[in-house]
Amino acid sequence: MSKPILLIRYCPKCNWLLRAAYVAQELLSTFELEAGGVMLKPSQIAGEFSISIDDKPLFDRKLNGGFEEIKVIKQLVRDEICPEKILGHSDK
Repeated sequence: MSKPILLIRYCPKCNWLLRAAYVAQELLSTFELEAGGVMLKPSQIAGEFSISIDDKPLFDRKLNGGFEEIKVIKQLVRDEICPEKILGHSDK
């Protein structure tokens, strides 16, 4: 069974590359054994910042009304790819 690929789409016009890279780093650090990788993709859609797992939408800044804290994003990813994983302080 192949490991899931996480895709972060970000708006380059909004200068969200650093935010996307930070989220990618956090997800890779937390899920390095469970994830098959994280891909960053500049979006053609203004204001987009979204995360999907194997093309399944997980988080969308516009639909969620803004950005979430990294611990919430980690919980969303964990719940999707490895629900049994304990995230330590991110679970509090």
